[in-house]
Amino acid sequence: MIQIKLNAIDSTNTFLKANKTISELPNYTVVTAEFQTNGRGQHGAKWESDPGKNLIASILVHDFYPNNFPNFEIIIAVSVAIQKVLNKHNVPELAIKWPNDIMSGNYKIGGILIENLHKSNSAVHTIIGFGLNVNQLHFDGFPSAGSLAMVCNREFDRQLLLEQLVDSIQFTLSNWETLRVDAIHAYQKSLFCKGKIATFKTSRGSFEGSITGVNEQGKLIVQQNNQVELAFDLKEIQLIY
Repeated sequence: MIQIKLNAIDSTNTFLKANKTISELPNYTVVTAEFQTNGRGQHGAKWESDPGKNLIASILVHDFYPNNFPNFEIIIAVSVAIQKVLNKHNVPELAIKWPNDIMSGNYKIGGILIENLHKSNSAVHTIIGFGLNVNQLHFDGFPSAGSLAMVCNREFDRQLLLEQLVDSIQFTLSNWETLRVDAIHAYQKSLFCKGKIATFKTSRGSFEGSITGVNEQGKLIVQQNNQVELAFDLKEIQLIY
């Protein structure tokens, strides 16, 4: 594993995007940081992390998309690959909160941010950023946040965990044509709160319903109490739990 280790930086994703020689970096180059000053989730959501306690990483992947896979499938691939490693560490009640949050019970323990750079020569560089709360025990002001140490009652070797996660992501993406059907099924099965009556908030107000799955475009399918199913894109709906 080729790893670029940084101390403090605004964002590991931004570091890779700003690299003028990104095309020359080896496939699956990993950038890690002990601390991010501007950690981000989907659509600019903040990602908070204590220095030296968690995993903050970005993986560079060259040309995953020329195989004409839908864009959302890389989120599925990475989510399932991370979940597979955490299952081996006996992390309890693992689930994926649509679209790309890693949950343990009602605690958010990780998140994924995927960005694509399209070059003039049709090359696509995908940057897979992820944050995983590992050994941090206190999350002031973030009651829904948790960590592996909190839910497993033990500390983790962050470097070993990183290597396992990168290996799993690389294996999954490299063999996606073979693994995609099972991975999509695993993602659908692992959806947080799937099949349970929950409250959802939209720009038009709140309603009760249940998650039935995710469609091919990556939209969340929610069945209302009147049995009508609706599809929602990112930031169009919020699950209240």
